[in-house]
Amino acid sequence: MGFRVIKSAVASLLAILITDALNIPGATSAGLLAILGVDVTRKRSVRSVSARFFASVLGLLLASILFYLFGFHYWVLALYILLAFPAIAKANFKEGIITSSVVVFRVFSGEEIGLDILLIQIALLIIGLGSAMVVNLIYMPNSQGSMTEIRHKVDGLFSVIFKHFSLTLKDPTHVWDGRELIEASRQIERGIQEANRTMENQIIHPSASWNIYFYMRKEQMEIVQSMMHQISQIYEKLPHGVLASALFEQLSKDVISEGYTGQTEVLLSELQAKFREMELPTTREEFELRAAIMQLCRELEYYLNISKKYKAPTSKKAREKAGNAD
Repeated sequence: MGFRVIKSAVASLLAILITDALNIPGATSAGLLAILGVDVTRKRSVRSVSARFFASVLGLLLASILFYLFGFHYWVLALYILLAFPAIAKANFKEGIITSSVVVFRVFSGEEIGLDILLIQIALLIIGLGSAMVVNLIYMPNSQGSMTEIRHKVDGLFSVIFKHFSLTLKDPTHVWDGRELIEASRQIERGIQEANRTMENQIIHPSASWNIYFYMRKEQMEIVQSMMHQISQIYEKLPHGVLASALFEQLSKDVISEGYTGQTEVLLSELQAKFREMELPTTREEFELRAAIMQLCRELEYYLNISKKYKAPTSKKAREKAGNAD
């Protein structure tokens, strides 16, 4: 049983009890309105309840005029739909079209219009939608544990990907199906959805830390896929590839750290300096292979720059090393 079902039951019962205690006719209608008002996040609940309330008031006013002028006939309901639905949508209360229809059809079934009838319907709206909002604001499931779990999965998948990069650079015949790339992308999208839902539940002082993390990983995943393309062009073992493999071996360890160690960046700087001291390639094949390795290192630099931008250094020593990150 989902949390939304439980909240709907609680909100509906609360609305019915309050309506009954106040001796207002139509307690079950208040319960129905409460069910319609329950939503998945706090911010969405506030927007939804507001839209439903104002749409219902607008619909009631228009329906009252139509019922007063033409009476309670089925064709009048059709006329109401033709006039009210576009008006409600234009007033940016589109979410409240169904709720307003419930209220108007209830008035129609009573075949009576008057100020007292309108006040009763507005009271039912306040109690029903108010009960839904109270339940939504009081409790929303905590997704911190879920997002932490997703983060560990993503970091673990990145670690495995970098280990395979390292193995391939050491031995181009290494076979890898790349399924971790697909799963990492799926988990990142899942994390973004959870982070957005959490932001929607934080009305006061919302924190975007989880959004920042998952969007960082999404940006880095694009670079990882570009790295994959470069590695696929390395079909022969070279000393340059063996040296570069150490970078990804280190990164496979650093990536699971919550902070930025900077060790991979230090190794990359040392390797780039070493590459500049090496002799130039003598054959076209060696030139192409070394060009792919150099481009791979350049992509790794882009990857680390993104980490440096978003992740905090793990220690004072790391901060002293040019603000390193993984």
